[in-house]
Amino acid sequence: MRVLDARILGIEGVARAVDRPSSGVSAEVARSVESIVADVRTRGDVALLDHTGRFDGFRPATAAGLAITPAELDAAERDVDSAVRGALAYAAERIERYHAAALPKSWRITDEHGSVMGQEVRPLDRVGIYIPGGRAAYPSTVLMTAIPARVAGVREIVLVTPPDSQGQVPAAVLAAARIAGVTEGWRVGGAQAVAALAYGTDMIRRVDKIVGPGNVYVALAKTRVFGDVGIDMVAGPSEIVVVADRAADPAWIAADLLAQAEHDPMARALLITDAPELVPRVRAALVAQLERLPRRAIAGEALAANGACVLVASLEAAIDVANRLAPEHLELMVAVPAALLPRVRHAGAIFLGAHTPEVVGDYVAGPNHVLPTAGTARFASPLGTEDFVKRSSVIEYSPAGLAAAQPHLAVLARIEGLDGHGRAAELRASEPRASRGGPPAEPRASQGGPPAERPGHAAPATKEARG
Repeated sequence: MRVLDARILGIEGVARAVDRPSSGVSAEVARSVESIVADVRTRGDVALLDHTGRFDGFRPATAAGLAITPAELDAAERDVDSAVRGALAYAAERIERYHAAALPKSWRITDEHGSVMGQEVRPLDRVGIYIPGGRAAYPSTVLMTAIPARVAGVREIVLVTPPDSQGQVPAAVLAAARIAGVTEGWRVGGAQAVAALAYGTDMIRRVDKIVGPGNVYVALAKTRVFGDVGIDMVAGPSEIVVVADRAADPAWIAADLLAQAEHDPMARALLITDAPELVPRVRAALVAQLERLPRRAIAGEALAANGACVLVASLEAAIDVANRLAPEHLELMVAVPAALLPRVRHAGAIFLGAHTPEVVGDYVAGPNHVLPTAGTARFASPLGTEDFVKRSSVIEYSPAGLAAAQPHLAVLARIEGLDGHGRAAELRASEPRASRGGPPAEPRASQGGPPAERPGHAAPATKEARG
């Protein structure tokens, strides 16, 4: 690992030094994704069968063979090793408890005239969760994506994941799907799975939102379909920043850096410290632990290309560097982490103290492990229940409230050249329906509910249409 001195380079110098060169996306990959998405939109299930056969080596006779049946989920939960089942259940309970506490709720406020404003929070109807496949199984990602959706009230949770050449999906993934509350599953992956979720086929109905990580094809496909369907984020390689003081254990620091480095050759693992004597001890611990790591080739490549020890003048300066990097994972391995926490402005997840390794967040702590990467923690947040709901504004004015607002509304409408807007309020304020002896109010759909909708009188969808 390189050693960088922020006292000399400055924050921006460090940021430039550790910034991963953009791998970019080749024109060939971009064209391939565009072609796959268009093909699925045009040929539907036949395209899914063709692309699954091409990329995964599995092509059933009909699209029905791509379905993961409820019986398969039941069997996986029943037959999986008891230790695996217990670990999944333990993690699921904690993930559910955490996300239930963060569930957005509807609310109301009432002003001095008795007018009511607020928000109604409603779950999405149908969401898709993408679970990566290939050489590894990721049951934890099933829990982290499906459980928040279920807690939010989503009725239909659709899992897609690539199969092996025999059409098999890891039993742990299927068991996690049953535990998490997945309602539908398909053995299809890649850009073709994203396209099927976004646009639908004869077998797979379209969803409202797609969440979950994947490779470059999945990431590009999610970007391509965004706007026709919602997405959570476009995830990049994993990253960790460990802020440590002189009392931190070098072996623990090294273990946490390696835990991220083993993910991907593009993973980033950084130590930031105000204790120069800690650096050689951490580097020695990395060498010793790397030799025993099964994925040492991947981790070693990541550390060589994207690892660094950054020296700073103080722990406060360390947080300044961390804020500039806005890492996916930030560990505060210092004596009093709570003292530094208020200074942290940009991080996907923050781990406080020596006994809180980042890996607890990956699996069992409860907060989500689907996190913003590549500096996007400056403006993005972890996946959560709020990603599976939408908010509608609710407004109910009293006659007195409208009368008080009308003069101000008229001024603003006149400035914008929309006299009809002002007139709509003026009519009600100057000629209340009750005083004109007009027809009775429309019957309400239910006590305290909104006025009953009249056929042919649905409100336009946009402000421009209303104007």
